[in-house]
Amino acid sequence: MSVELASVPEGEGALLSPRAQVVPLSAPPATYTAAVERYLTGAGIAKSSARIYRISLTTWGWMVAGQPAPTGRARRGAKPPVVPVSVIDDPALPETLAELAAARADEMDADTVNREVSIARKAIGWWQRQGWIIGDPTIGIERRPAPPDRTKALAENQIAALWRLDVGLRDRTFWKLLYESAARADEVLCLNVEDLYPHDKRGKITSKGGATEWIHWQSGTAQLLPRLIAGRTRGPLFLTGRKVPAGTATLDVCEETDRARLSYRRAEEIFEYATRLLANPLACPEDIANLEGFTLHRLRHSALTHDAERGTSTPMLLARSRHASVRSLERCPPRRRRGRRARRRERPGRPPSGLITAAYGTFPAYSGCPPPGAWSPDGKSPRNCCHRCR
Repeated sequence: MSVELASVPEGEGALLSPRAQVVPLSAPPATYTAAVERYLTGAGIAKSSARIYRISLTTWGWMVAGQPAPTGRARRGAKPPVVPVSVIDDPALPETLAELAAARADEMDADTVNREVSIARKAIGWWQRQGWIIGDPTIGIERRPAPPDRTKALAENQIAALWRLDVGLRDRTFWKLLYESAARADEVLCLNVEDLYPHDKRGKITSKGGATEWIHWQSGTAQLLPRLIAGRTRGPLFLTGRKVPAGTATLDVCEETDRARLSYRRAEEIFEYATRLLANPLACPEDIANLEGFTLHRLRHSALTHDAERGTSTPMLLARSRHASVRSLERCPPRRRRGRRARRRERPGRPPSGLITAAYGTFPAYSGCPPPGAWSPDGKSPRNCCHRCR
């Protein structure tokens, strides 16, 4: 957006302040949908984040039109009504959006609603800087409180049961890679065969912010990857089960198999359906159509939670999760801190209660330290011991 100063007529005096006139940098799009596409391509949104941004902004397409957004299965294939982008400056829109956002918060979880509002505000701010709109109809919408859910992490016995499910090689490899790497599902789905380094058990991914980073996996994934790749040298790692439809982008097609890249929506559907009985252990198999399974993101959350429970340090958790802030790890349970007595009970060959052996650890002992097991009569370590013996 550029600013032009309005000229002051002669003879009117020099004390008149110049008026700013907003001049759009480019011609505004005709519809809200076109404005969304212009934002996703022109605002530098990473490819891995563009899918979430498009879903959230499409949801707001109904709300901008004054209609509630569909949820559940009604959302599939539905398209928002076509409205001009100028409707965002309607004076009555803020009140309408506040009512629709409050109603949506009653149906969806607070995290989803807060994320949609945040994305909508970013897009509106970008449109304002382009000079397409003037106002911000989301000013009156407040962030919803989101109490943490401590039950999102799957138990280790549930993870073990997940590996025993009768599923195909592609899905088993995908789930293993998600859990062992603690990576995001959309990042892993964007992996290509040429991005893998099997001997190092790592691969290059494009992270949430657009940076290129490493993810690492373990032996379970390393054993499955060669069978999944099956001699391929290029193309998407995880492929669909059917031939590619016409009009699919070339970057998402394997030339050797003529199959397309597996989409996030399809991968989520497969995982959710396969885990319905795991998520509802007391349900009857006949009622599987009415049940809800786990989400793919819970594999990442479970991996980080299990690492924290095993005593992994915070710097290592940050490196593994690739979070930019420690606050992002708050939803993982705190590290288990065992007391001195618990650690002493687990130590083989421990000394009598209240004593610590001089040979504990692999540190070099002070020259004045007595041999291991040489304790003073009063049950205390000798005075000339080093600090590790006390």
